[in-house]
Amino acid sequence: MDEDLPIDIHYNKLLDWLLSRRHCNQNWQQMVLSVREKINNAIQDMPAVDEVAKLLHGSYINYFHCQEIMRLLRLTEDSSRNIFGRYSSQRLKDWTDIIKLYEKDDIYLAEAAQLLARNVNFEIPTVKRQIAKCLQAQQDYARKEVEYAKASSDLNENYLTSCRQMGIEGKKIKCELMQLVKDLPATYNNIANDILSLQSAVNYYRSFVAFVLSRDNTDIDCLPMLHCIIANGNVTVYEWRTGRKPSHVENTLLDFAVSEGDDESADRTENADEIDWGDIGDSCNAAAGDADNIVNIVDETELSSANEIDWSAVDDLGSGIELEVTGDINYHPEISTESTDSDVARGVDALTVLDNMPTRNDIVNELMELESFLEQRLAETSSGASDDVLAAVIIQMAPTSIHVDPSAISDMLTRVSSILGQLTSHRMRDLMLIRSSPRYVDRLVGNLRKMLSDADKSLSLSRLMATRRDESLAEQHQLEPQLDLLRLNTKQLQRQIEGEISKRYKNRRVNIMGEINTI
Repeated sequence: MDEDLPIDIHYNKLLDWLLSRRHCNQNWQQMVLSVREKINNAIQDMPAVDEVAKLLHGSYINYFHCQEIMRLLRLTEDSSRNIFGRYSSQRLKDWTDIIKLYEKDDIYLAEAAQLLARNVNFEIPTVKRQIAKCLQAQQDYARKEVEYAKASSDLNENYLTSCRQMGIEGKKIKCELMQLVKDLPATYNNIANDILSLQSAVNYYRSFVAFVLSRDNTDIDCLPMLHCIIANGNVTVYEWRTGRKPSHVENTLLDFAVSEGDDESADRTENADEIDWGDIGDSCNAAAGDADNIVNIVDETELSSANEIDWSAVDDLGSGIELEVTGDINYHPEISTESTDSDVARGVDALTVLDNMPTRNDIVNELMELESFLEQRLAETSSGASDDVLAAVIIQMAPTSIHVDPSAISDMLTRVSSILGQLTSHRMRDLMLIRSSPRYVDRLVGNLRKMLSDADKSLSLSRLMATRRDESLAEQHQLEPQLDLLRLNTKQLQRQIEGEISKRYKNRRVNIMGEINTI
């Protein structure tokens, strides 16, 4: 029988279904405006009852809410009955009129159908999207928090590594660098003393070259700088150039003035939250779907550049290319060969051969030449036989001074590599540049302090990302109860509409179908 069959109505077609079957009037929207106006006036005068306040809070007042309000008012306004048993309360009269207007032409059904579709199609999906947006933002903020914290840690580690390479603690950068420069002459003297241990390696090389060229050892002019240091120590350029000791050396005093601000330690930002970030804070409010704005808060290439020092004007010390350094003292790249009448060493002539850039480059080149020779000889002697048979026969005819045990060659190579490593180390390179150009120290200090500044900025951004993540989490916690309330009200409204339609069809079962059942 038809009475036993349920009535299935799609929620999106519910309003059209009601209008097509003349349950509601076509101009219901105009009629409902007067009802809404009366409701707005009536709710201004409501008793201070928790149940009523809860009913009016956070929901769109519809016909079914009005019925519940009437039930609560009858309980609270019971004392207003007159002798005829009728209520004299104006509140009850207002809400009674509202319910009567709602029931006229069943406009409350049309309004409820529209409200149901709006909740399913717009209200609930909007809140869901906002929650998903918060979840995505939390992931982005958490990721950026880790990235910025790691960038800060890496920059701090790079700073400490740079300080260790230069042999300073990094507390008072400029003062510590100046102290290292003051100790540089003593360091040069120590290197010169180490070069004395290369006597056997230099003699071996000279003997080998003399044998190959079939000349006498005294006629061989190879490794002249090393030979000079071994014979005379770290002599002045004047003595190296002229062959005689100066009667007096006029040392040039370099101006390494340290201002009051430079004498202070490398101050870290005590309160990173007070840094003026400009538009960064606003950029962090970007939506989760616009996460690239968060990524661009701080340019990672700018942070990574703090780890590098621009050596574009400085060639490798071991390349043999003479360098021209500008600064407070002008070191000419070439040594003058003009004779002087005075035995007083001035300017460049007053520098030692290790302190003067051109002669120091020559020493590095000779050490590299000697190192390459020893490496080749060690490979030849260790293999036991040469690939070139003729060369092997010639070596067998060499004097006993050429036949050196591989372990002795290895020991010579170790000493040469050690001295070469001291002269070409990162720390020595920086000290030489500071010594050659006192202004360079300002650049070096600036680069080191920029590492600390970038580390502080990254740390502050990491904290900012944590704050934004917490704000997004708090917003999510606010939206979730709203979503639950919307779902609850929508489901309740669905059952109420199904019940009202069922009454009109002899209590046949009514099912409102569609996405409403999956919200």
